[in-house]
Amino acid sequence: MPGTGCLVPKLKSFFIIMSADSQSEILDVALIGSGVMSANLGALLKSIDSSLKIELYEVTEDLSHESSNGWNNAGTGHAGICELSYTPDRGTDGKVKVGKAVEIFEQFEQTKQFWAYAVRTGMIDQPGDFINAVPHISFVYGQEQVDFLKSRFEGMSAHPFFSEMEYTEDPDQICEWAPLLMEGREGMPVAATRMKAGTDVNFGELSRKLIHWLGGQEGCSFYSHNRVTDLNRCTDGWELTIKDLKTGITRSQRAKFVFIGAGGGSLLLLQKAGVPEIKGYGGFPIGGQWLVCDDPEIVKKHDAKVYGLSPGAAPTMAVPHLDSRWLEGKKTLLFGPYAAWTTKFLHRGGSFLDLPSSIKFHNILTLIKVGISNIPLVSYLIQQGLQSMNTRLNELRNFYPSAKAQDWKLIDAGIRVQAIKKEDGDAGIVHFGTEVVTTEDKSISALLGASPGASVCVNIVLEVIQKCFPELCKRKEAQARLKEMIPTYDINLGAISKTDEIKEYQEWSAFADESLELRKKSTF
Repeated sequence: MPGTGCLVPKLKSFFIIMSADSQSEILDVALIGSGVMSANLGALLKSIDSSLKIELYEVTEDLSHESSNGWNNAGTGHAGICELSYTPDRGTDGKVKVGKAVEIFEQFEQTKQFWAYAVRTGMIDQPGDFINAVPHISFVYGQEQVDFLKSRFEGMSAHPFFSEMEYTEDPDQICEWAPLLMEGREGMPVAATRMKAGTDVNFGELSRKLIHWLGGQEGCSFYSHNRVTDLNRCTDGWELTIKDLKTGITRSQRAKFVFIGAGGGSLLLLQKAGVPEIKGYGGFPIGGQWLVCDDPEIVKKHDAKVYGLSPGAAPTMAVPHLDSRWLEGKKTLLFGPYAAWTTKFLHRGGSFLDLPSSIKFHNILTLIKVGISNIPLVSYLIQQGLQSMNTRLNELRNFYPSAKAQDWKLIDAGIRVQAIKKEDGDAGIVHFGTEVVTTEDKSISALLGASPGASVCVNIVLEVIQKCFPELCKRKEAQARLKEMIPTYDINLGAISKTDEIKEYQEWSAFADESLELRKKSTF
């Protein structure tokens, strides 16, 4: 069904009935899930090779409304600037190790380069709909935290990526950067770092733009409200069983390669496929909630994403932050996330039976050991789920001391399913971060995990392409196209030190920022 895009229900049902009655043409690529990973992978592959036949299937009625939805994530363009959880350790010399922040910054640069290319070439338009410039601030209080942030700043500002980072322990300066942080705060040691080159990203809006472009290309289609219910090996690759949730009609579709970017649903689909690589894997779902403020008088006082240190046993995704967001056409403030216990793997398209149904003989011991060895985490999730509004407000007041209950409301956010697997012969390792599982024959690749996944999506899908489409990547025209789209894809930017290397990086970065309209004054 090439070039059908998102079909209207009656016409779409006609095509489904037709394909159910006849052997459908084999696809080069089937994408499961309409989140930021599937969207960027589909767009990249089609840009590299316009002959590829690609289809995308989304279980919900709307595109990109699970983890990529603007309200279901922090919307931070994770570049390692303000996220203190990316630099938790000190070296033997006592200095904070900043290598992970450098790595993530480099990967986000690749992401911005591809998005900028997509804007310049007309694949997508209106970059202000999905990305805006917002300063990124790290904020700490108490002398021990101040000492940590100062060491972190010294390590990071020495690298060309972070040369424009500012540091201060002056309350008046912090008040100028982010007034709410100091409003009503009693005397105590405080410190903050800031970079103006931060971003706020609506990953859902970006994904929808890329998917609509993909659906308009020859040989490509996308289908919402279509659930992939089974995956079975066939001679040519994989046969997908797909149910149209509006009509109830089930059809089959063959594909040479399948990418499962279904968020929390990825684990269950991998289990259905029966691939040996998933043995021992389990999923640990963590729900989220935000406190939201829409009061224009308060909202206008804060123009930053402000991250603090993780409270004890909190998972990486629950590190507190106070964010300026631009969602549904207006500016708002979000604080959180607050973690919560859940057994669902998807916020809208999931079931409370997701966790029980994911427990298999091959992963039950892993899951049991996780529970035993991560009692502080389990206790933290229970405590988070049971806490009162006043308790949540007290956590907010660590950032905004003058916060009042009547100005904030609690909303549900997305669900992250953290990957659990055996590692080095041991079981029960909870992986906070993004992990890609690929079969030995390179016919299926699936995404598991969470932060900083969306921000470094282009780097991740590039790795998928290089691993699963090696012959495509060897073509000179493919290499030239990749270089055009992502100038630094084959360069180790993190290691640059020479003046000419730094200048070249700065030119690439400025070009991407200008294309994305990040160099102009913030629209907030």
